[in-house]
Amino acid sequence: MANPFVHVELNSSDLGKARPFYEKLFDWKLEDVPMPDGSTYTMIGVGEGTAGGMMKHPMPGAPSFWLAYILVDDLRASTDKAKALGGKIIKDAVEIPQGSFSIIEDPAGAVFALWQTK
Repeated sequence: MANPFVHVELNSSDLGKARPFYEKLFDWKLEDVPMPDGSTYTMIGVGEGTAGGMMKHPMPGAPSFWLAYILVDDLRASTDKAKALGGKIIKDAVEIPQGSFSIIEDPAGAVFALWQTK
């Protein structure tokens, strides 16, 4: 499939409640990874299948949500194309050690992320 979903990420207002819930519900293997800014990112190990993670919601007071990442070959071109098609850029291209991403809201209000591996 072109442009598969490659990562799903929980942005949680309360990781203390969410983490044990998902860990026990699905028997996920969770691994905390320290981030350069001093925060912690929790990797979700599911074996086969789409990778995932959990993090403290970056916007205090906002509701928790799952964010799906879709693989693209050219992040800049895909982000620009989404905007040209009526999408709203929530977060423009951000580079991290593993690759780069942007966060888009489609014309109907659904939010997703584009991902380009480094």
